[in-house]
Amino acid sequence: MSATFNISNLPFSLLSPDEQALLQQSLDIAYYQQGETIVAAGDEPEGVYIILKGLVSENEERSADGAAAAEQVFVQYEADDYFGGWSALRGRAIHNFVAVEETICHILPTRVLLELVSSNSLFADYFQQNLAVKSEIVAQHDQDQDMAEFMLAKVSSGLVQDPLIVDEGTSIRDATALMRTHKADCVLVRKGNRYGMITKTDLLEALVLDNLPQSTDIAQIAHYRLISVSPDDYLFNALVIMTQQHIERVVVMQHESLVGIVALTDILSFFSSHSHVIGLRIERAQTEEELQEAAQRLNSLIKSLVSHGVKVRFTMDLLAAMNGRIMAKLFDLMIPADMQPHVCLVVMGSEGRGEQILKTDQDNAVIYRDGLSWPGMQQTLQRFSARLIEFGFPPCPGNIMVSNPAWVNSLGDWTQQLSDWADTCDGEALMNLAIAVDAKPVAGNPALFKAGRNWFLRHLRNNDVFFSHFTRAALEFDTPLTFFGSLRDKAQLDIKKGGIFPVVHGIRAMALEHRVLATNTFSRIEALVELGQLQAEQGAELGEALALFVQLRLRQQMRRLEANADGQDPTPNLIELPLLNKMERDLLRDALHIVKSFKKHLAMRYRLEN
Repeated sequence: MSATFNISNLPFSLLSPDEQALLQQSLDIAYYQQGETIVAAGDEPEGVYIILKGLVSENEERSADGAAAAEQVFVQYEADDYFGGWSALRGRAIHNFVAVEETICHILPTRVLLELVSSNSLFADYFQQNLAVKSEIVAQHDQDQDMAEFMLAKVSSGLVQDPLIVDEGTSIRDATALMRTHKADCVLVRKGNRYGMITKTDLLEALVLDNLPQSTDIAQIAHYRLISVSPDDYLFNALVIMTQQHIERVVVMQHESLVGIVALTDILSFFSSHSHVIGLRIERAQTEEELQEAAQRLNSLIKSLVSHGVKVRFTMDLLAAMNGRIMAKLFDLMIPADMQPHVCLVVMGSEGRGEQILKTDQDNAVIYRDGLSWPGMQQTLQRFSARLIEFGFPPCPGNIMVSNPAWVNSLGDWTQQLSDWADTCDGEALMNLAIAVDAKPVAGNPALFKAGRNWFLRHLRNNDVFFSHFTRAALEFDTPLTFFGSLRDKAQLDIKKGGIFPVVHGIRAMALEHRVLATNTFSRIEALVELGQLQAEQGAELGEALALFVQLRLRQQMRRLEANADGQDPTPNLIELPLLNKMERDLLRDALHIVKSFKKHLAMRYRLEN
C-alpha cells in the first residue's frame, strides 16, 4: 500500500530517511463512498489523511433556532492533498470532512504523527496554518537552498575590516604615511565622540586641488556624516545602501560603538550578479549614451538574481535603487543646472513604491516652483521621456509622464490637482490619485514634493467619506477562488487583479489615512502594524502573500520574455496554473485566502458592504 504514497510532497519530504521509513511502515488505507463523512466535527481523528484519489470538502453545518442551515464549505482537497493534521494534533476536529466523490485516502495514525512532530521541528512547523511559515520552509528546501542562505549573509559574516583610526591633530602627511604602512585606502579620524572618514581621493583633492599644506590637521578634511549599518543587517542591504548613496564603503556600528568598516570590494566576492559593475557604470556615465548602455544591462542583472534564488523584496529594493539613480543621472545630464533647484522629478505607481522588477511603464511627473520662468521646459521634458523609452522604460499607456503637460505642474497647481481628485471621487480621478500618492522624488529639489505631500495629508484629515470611496477600488475585482475555496480556474488567472492590487491599494488607503510617509507596500504594512492598525500576524501574512504573487508573476514573465523573439510579454500579469507545481498552487491558494480575508476587513473597516 505504501508504494502508492508520494513521499516527495511537502511536508513529508522534510522527514529524514529513517522518519520516512517509519511513515511508510505505518500508513493505512481507507475507502469512502460519495457523501460519507470521513471525520465529524467534535470527533477524534484517526490521524492525517492523504488523498490518493477523490475529493473531500471541509465544512461546518450552521443552525439557527434549532433548524439546520446550509453547509458552509471552507475548502476542498484533491489528490495528493492532506487534511486532518491540525485536528489530530489538537485531539478533536472542529469541522466536518466529507467525501464529495468516491475517495481513497492514506492514513498516518495520530501516534506516529505525534512521534514525527516531536522528532522533526520543520515537519511540526509545517502543520501551522500560516503562509509565512510554509513559505519560509519551502524557501529553505528549494533547489537553490544554498544560494538563498548565501543571500541572507549578515554584515558580520567575516567581512568587517578593523579600521585605521587616528586622532584629531594628526597631519595629512602623518595620516598618509600610516595609510601606506597599513595598506589602507581610508582612515577614520576621532574628534571627540565623533568619527570622520578620509579616503585617498580626499587626500589627493586636499593637496592638489585645495593646495592645503601637508601639516594640515586631517580632521579639517574629514567627512562626518557617515553612512552606517549594524552587524546584524543583511549584507545585501548594505549593497543596496551603497547603490543608493553611490559610495564604496559604510561603517559598522553596534549601538553607539564603532565595530569596523565594510567596503564594496569585500562585498563583490559575495555576489556574482555584477550589480556593483552596473552601479559604477551609472555613476561614472558622462554622456546619455554611456548611461543608456548601463541601463540596458539591468534585465540581465534581474535574471541573474532571480535564477540564484534572491528573495523578491531584496531584488525589488536593489532595482528601485538602480532605476532611481538612472533617472536622477539622466535628469542631471539633460536639465540645465540653473533649473534643477526649482523643479522636482517624481516617480509614481510601482516605481514610486519600489515594487517593480522588470521595467514597468513610465509613471512620472514634475513639480516646479510657483512663478518659475523656463521657456524650454516642456520640450526638454519631452526629450527626457523619449530618452527613458530608449533606455528601456516603456511609455505609459495612460500618458502619465512628463512629456504630457498635464503631469507637469507648479506646486500650487499640483496641490490643487490632488485636492480636486480627492473631492471628485470618480473612477478616473481616484485612479490618478492612487498613482500620485505613491509618488517619490528622485531628482531635483525634493522640498517641492514634500511641501505638496504634507499639504495634501493635512487636507485629508478626518475625511471619512473620501477614504470610503477611495478604498472601494480594492474590492472591485473578485478573488479567483471557488465557493469551495479552491483556485477558480485550472488554466490561468490575472494575479494583479486577483491578488496584488487588492493588497497594494487596501494598504495604500490605510497608510494614507494614518499619514504613513513610506510608499513601499511592505514598509507601509510594517508601519501600520507599529501603529496598531494591523495585527502583527495579519501584517506578516499580507507581506508573504504579496511577495508570493510578485515572485510567481516574475518567473512566468521571464519565461515568456525568453520565449518571445521580440522580447515582449503581452500578458505580464497572467499566471498559467499548469506551469506551477503542486506546492506553488497550494501556496497561491493560501495567499488568495489571505487576500479574501483582508478584503472583508476593509469592507467592515470602511463600511463598504453591499
